[in-house]
Amino acid sequence: MLPSSPDATRSIAGVAPQLMAAVRDGSDWFGRARSAVLVVVDGLGAISLRAHAGHARTLASAMAKKDVVGSVFPTTTAAALTSILTAVQPGTHGLVGYRVRDPESDALVNQLSDWERAGIDPLAWQPSPTIFEQATAAGHPAFAVGLPAYATSGFTRATLRGADYRSAKTAADRVELAWQLADEYDGALVYCYIPEADKAGHKRGIDSGEWVHALEDIDAALSRRAPSGVGVAVTADHGMIDVPAHRQLVLEAADGWHDGVRHIGGEPRMLHVYLHEDAALPAVLARWRDGLSEFADVVSRTEAIDGGLFGHGVTDAARQRIGDLVVIARGNTALYDAEAPDQRGRGMVGQHGGLTPEEWRVPLIGLGAFAR
Repeated sequence: MLPSSPDATRSIAGVAPQLMAAVRDGSDWFGRARSAVLVVVDGLGAISLRAHAGHARTLASAMAKKDVVGSVFPTTTAAALTSILTAVQPGTHGLVGYRVRDPESDALVNQLSDWERAGIDPLAWQPSPTIFEQATAAGHPAFAVGLPAYATSGFTRATLRGADYRSAKTAADRVELAWQLADEYDGALVYCYIPEADKAGHKRGIDSGEWVHALEDIDAALSRRAPSGVGVAVTADHGMIDVPAHRQLVLEAADGWHDGVRHIGGEPRMLHVYLHEDAALPAVLARWRDGLSEFADVVSRTEAIDGGLFGHGVTDAARQRIGDLVVIARGNTALYDAEAPDQRGRGMVGQHGGLTPEEWRVPLIGLGAFAR
């Protein structure tokens, strides 16, 4: 049975176009503003924010019940951030997972960090125009504010092209810089990326002291009053769910999981399984469904695409990157490939990629000129 994406009347892919409309001639989501700032707090789900409202008083007090939007599938940074920054679904922009198979090299490519190593051209791999290219084409200044380490990465070139990249080390400094740019350049679109909560969640979990401390720092940074007339939208690419050690399933070759399988990509809560050319898809699909019936939904590539999981209008390039099988973990389960060369991910507590409300629903909070 094909899993369905949770209902969402609004998607993260629609946020940036609404911000530009707010600066130009009016938005359906936001009030008018002379400049707009898009703050993306990586990994901050709406449910986890509400659960920790006492540690995020600025955000929680500004967040009404309806101030949520849906992420995309898979709920992973590479896919979801790209959807925010291109305003299209993963099946269109082509970043359909954390690690996907490059059809030309038949190798798994990490969509956040492997661009240079794999020799992938960001403009060819991700051809959709970015929101920054769209903004500058319409005569609006466009800026991206992030960490110094990300300034020239392949992922940055795939998703932030068209923006004037500025960097600052701390969340507070990044927010301050974003405010300054929006204030100085009327009509500007400014993107501000805050990854600290996501990093803390992966390491310790979303109920850990480290995650709470990161949330408090982010909330304090965003408590700074935005300049007059500047609208601020705070959202996230995805949420997160904690996976205890006893819910981490290891797929061992001795148990038949690798029979007919060429690669296992994706990430622990959403696997792309690529088969050998001579493998019998129906038999492998049936085996995986039967073996994981208590823990995950397993669908074929065709079922996933026809069911709209990756959005409508999936391109040929994206289709080739999607696994022959798509495995979506249910509940708080994670699935690990015992044959993977890098096993560092087994130490992660907070994870994402699936379709639980904790992963899917993210906040969309208006501050400054967008505050209610």
